[in-house]
Amino acid sequence: MNVIDSSAWLEFFADAANAKVFAKPIRDFGQLIVPAICLYEVFKRVLQQRGENEALQAVAFMHQGKVVDLDADLALSAARLGHELKLPMADAIILSTARRYDATVWTQDADFEGIKSVKYFSKQAGKP
Repeated sequence: MNVIDSSAWLEFFADAANAKVFAKPIRDFGQLIVPAICLYEVFKRVLQQRGENEALQAVAFMHQGKVVDLDADLALSAARLGHELKLPMADAIILSTARRYDATVWTQDADFEGIKSVKYFSKQAGKP
């Protein structure tokens, strides 16, 4: 199972330097877990940069995976992880969602660097 962090989704949709790194796990819809917080972050950023039509298209594409809503158990798990690993709220929710599904997080967000079950790629063209 794979969880794609918002930074990786945005990289993919922008067809930027690391887009190819994230394309394979993104397109493996049967193994794709999408935390609802990623829908929020991606929709907001694409809306700001490219408008509502493209933002709606982006989240429609993301819905091809299994979207996971934030429930009470996940919120508390994320709070614990955020405290333990000093992660921002959204990152803690994403990581907690991944752990619930025994999934790998794919990201280029440096906050995740060095965390177990995370495939981190620096923003320098696919270099781990």
